[in-house]
Amino acid sequence: MIAEATYRGTVYPWHCDHVGHMNVMWYVGKFDEATWNLLSRVGLTPGYLRRSERGMAAVQQNITYKSEFLAGDIVVVESLLLEVRDKALRLRHDMRHGETGGLGATCEITAVHIDRRVRKAVAFEKAVRELMMPHLAIEPAMA
Repeated sequence: MIAEATYRGTVYPWHCDHVGHMNVMWYVGKFDEATWNLLSRVGLTPGYLRRSERGMAAVQQNITYKSEFLAGDIVVVESLLLEVRDKALRLRHDMRHGETGGLGATCEITAVHIDRRVRKAVAFEKAVRELMMPHLAIEPAMA
């Protein structure tokens, strides 16, 4: 599977810190929005999560910052589903400058599928796993 855009947005002046570039809290927020778009695309839709009383919880998130984003920059996040395990999945986001395509940051997340009633990790149902598998990517080399 090829990385697909899961977020597009703009860096506003209030996203910037005292150094003049986008503050880390906004990277996390934009990556979070991209995550929910990717999860929905692979079958973990809001409707499914509500009906089944399931959820996804991030248990590890690693961000690598490559270049600055400044006020007015366009941000595009492209995402890949890297791994599906019994109760968890791993995904990667590449945050790019919308104008140049240059890599600004990467984020890799491991998330666990949970039963919201008992607050415990549970296995993905077979039907959900089957929806996810066509989206599984072969991990590309880091850009």
